[in-house]
Amino acid sequence: METRNSIRPFGPVVIDIENITKDYVMGEEVVRALRGVTLQIRRNEYIAIMGPSGSGKSTLMNMLGCLDTPSSGRYEFNGKNVAEMDDDELAAVRNREIGFVFQTFNLLPRATSLRNVELPLIYAGIESERREARATQVLADVGLGDRIHHKPNELSGGQRQRVAIARALVNGPSIILADEPTGNLDSKTGEEIMDLFEDLYQRGNTIILVTHERDIAVHARRTVHLRDGLIEMDHAGFIPELDLPVAR
Repeated sequence: METRNSIRPFGPVVIDIENITKDYVMGEEVVRALRGVTLQIRRNEYIAIMGPSGSGKSTLMNMLGCLDTPSSGRYEFNGKNVAEMDDDELAAVRNREIGFVFQTFNLLPRATSLRNVELPLIYAGIESERREARATQVLADVGLGDRIHHKPNELSGGQRQRVAIARALVNGPSIILADEPTGNLDSKTGEEIMDLFEDLYQRGNTIILVTHERDIAVHARRTVHLRDGLIEMDHAGFIPELDLPVAR
């Protein structure tokens, strides 16, 4: 029987970045957000990316999610160079391959849970009946089968985050990219959301978790620490008794 401490067998490399840099021009100043990051993530990994404010973790998340482009370096997604993808191919990766979960939920306030979850399927051109059936099923999968017609202001914070997770899952992506997914939740609700991520991992999803909270990061099977735009440490596994990472 698998436990939270177990590590599932990994698949092929799905994300392969080499010497990625990212510079931002702020007036006359150049801010070097990433200074040469090399990282491989395999299918079915559960990885936490950690670091203090200004470490570059949000910039790295945007790179991994194909929301931004590097200043230099190489990024291959499923063996294909991201720099060679056109806008349609990048949009397809973001819509079909990666499910995004954000700290602020990013739900449409006047739309029901069902309609919020349907949005990626609308963009994908899925017809109405199939769209509704799929969204209803995914909401049930995250424990919200009785909340499909509720709007965000009729839901608790944890329920809103579950809607956001259902929206991320509705296209059946292989990768879930979560940015501070428990940041706006109390500790009990945060643990419930992390239990849901554990369930998604056990079902075979690749989970990439961006967080500055250590008690959230320990749910992952691997932790990458960023500092000043560089990878400072890369740990795989942890010692349950001490709750400390084990250096590989």
